[in-house]
Amino acid sequence: MSESTASAASVASSGIVVAESETARGRRARIALRSLQVVLALFFATASALPKLIGHSSAAEIFDDMGWGSAGMYAVGALELAGAVGLLLPLLQSVAAIGLSGLMVGAFIVQLTVFDGEHAATPLILLVPLTLIAWARRRQNGELLRVLLRRG
Repeated sequence: MSESTASAASVASSGIVVAESETARGRRARIALRSLQVVLALFFATASALPKLIGHSSAAEIFDDMGWGSAGMYAVGALELAGAVGLLLPLLQSVAAIGLSGLMVGAFIVQLTVFDGEHAATPLILLVPLTLIAWARRRQNGELLRVLLRRG
């Protein structure tokens, strides 16, 4: 048994964690980030995009109040659904998070100007994890650009 394996075994048996390896910490961070992406993708697809895409009365009423009508409702729903799917695709994760962040900035402005700030905190709360994902997955942007330039 190597020294590091023996050390890890003694730590595991005593229940005391003295230090954590970089790889274990990095692995847990990647799992947490991926879990966050899945949760946000589910939220944007089901709770946000779906009511708009099926023309639910609550969504239709909001878009009518804004003066955007059904065309605006379907467009925003499609963008949200595309962003949700993009959060799950490795090459598009960062771009999707950036796009959804832009939608959240727009939603915040609409909440302030059209609806007098009612529910204005929601897009800001969503903006925080989206910004984290965009930053953490930023290396995919270069890879996406290389793929696009190779095809063009």
